Amino acid sequence: MNNEQYEYNCILIRQGEIFLKGKNRSKFESLLLKNIKQKLKSFKCALQLSRNRIYVEDFNKEDLQKIIFALSKTFGVISLSKSVKVSTDIDRIAEIAGDMIPNEGTFRVTVKRADKSINQTSTEIAAYVGGKILKNKKDLKVDLHSYDCNINIDIRENGFSYIFTEVIPAVGGLPVGCSGTAALLLSGGIDSPVAGYYMSKRGLKLFGIHFYSFPYTSESALQKVRDLSNILSEYNIGFNLYIVPFTDIQLAIKNACPPELTITIMRRFMMRIAQRIVKMNKTNAIVTGESLGQVASQTIKGMISTDQVLDNDILTIRPLIGFDKEETIKISKMLGAFNISTLPYDDCCTLFIPKNPSISPNLKFVIEKESALDIDALVNKALENIVIEHF
Repeated sequence: MNNEQYEYNCILIRQGEIFLKGKNRSKFESLLLKNIKQKLKSFKCALQLSRNRIYVEDFNKEDLQKIIFALSKTFGVISLSKSVKVSTDIDRIAEIAGDMIPNEGTFRVTVKRADKSINQTSTEIAAYVGGKILKNKKDLKVDLHSYDCNINIDIRENGFSYIFTEVIPAVGGLPVGCSGTAALLLSGGIDSPVAGYYMSKRGLKLFGIHFYSFPYTSESALQKVRDLSNILSEYNIGFNLYIVPFTDIQLAIKNACPPELTITIMRRFMMRIAQRIVKMNKTNAIVTGESLGQVASQTIKGMISTDQVLDNDILTIRPLIGFDKEETIKISKMLGAFNISTLPYDDCCTLFIPKNPSISPNLKFVIEKESALDIDALVNKALENIVIEHF
């Protein structure tokens, strides 16, 4: 803008699908507002709530872009606009709108009038403001279809209007926490952070479970998982990571079970441990990054075998089940996770892999062969030595 007095003084936040929630809508709005407050706790600012809109005001102008960046990663927010907030006066609005656009080119004026106490229609206000702008800027032209600048005027029922030229997309979805809590099996690879992103988007508050096989996997491999947890925490409004020692279990499987069943039995142990952690957290869902047919354990029979160890009240969620790898990689790059996930440090899933793993394990045979292990003792020992980290 050309004049210091017209600096942006408000960020307009638009809610996503919350408006479809009917009588429960206020609960979703309250949770979204709570999440936004948490996201912006390091900034000096004030939040205002008014029908279908949340406004950020009284912020330091040097924090504007940082605040917008934080809000753009907040599930439940569909878009943002940095705007000029003024008391609703059409002539004043026209003056500010004229100052916000270039002196030449094409433009249009778009008006939304929530305040029905104003006699003019949205179209009439747009025409009036456009006429005022043309009177003062002779090199501008109106073009309703192919325009260089769109001046948006949002006239709200609270007695204020918001003037802006840009709609900044955000992640959309539902506020984190509105759909409950679940555990994310976080390996350090490409898939699981993407699975976590998608389930956070559907309102799940996640915590992570990582199986760590020291000394066969390095501290660098664990740091990968920490870095991925930091990325997920931006979207998930914080993130707790349960680091589970898994070496003894893998060695026991390697020494006592047929090589072709190593992966299947290993994953059954992971699910047993995850279920115990889930129940300690008083929830009942486990999220994985599995995609059908991607690796040997990710066949229908393989997944049936791993899920068989779970109680009936535990749900396994596989949001990437129908994704191909390129689709997953695209989202991983968008999250900023891809370069971390592809660092060349092995995780526990890459250890002791047989040359010919079973892709269609016989469940009866699996149960028979893993009975050679003291399952309860191995699970309990792993649970006793868990380390929890907070992000």
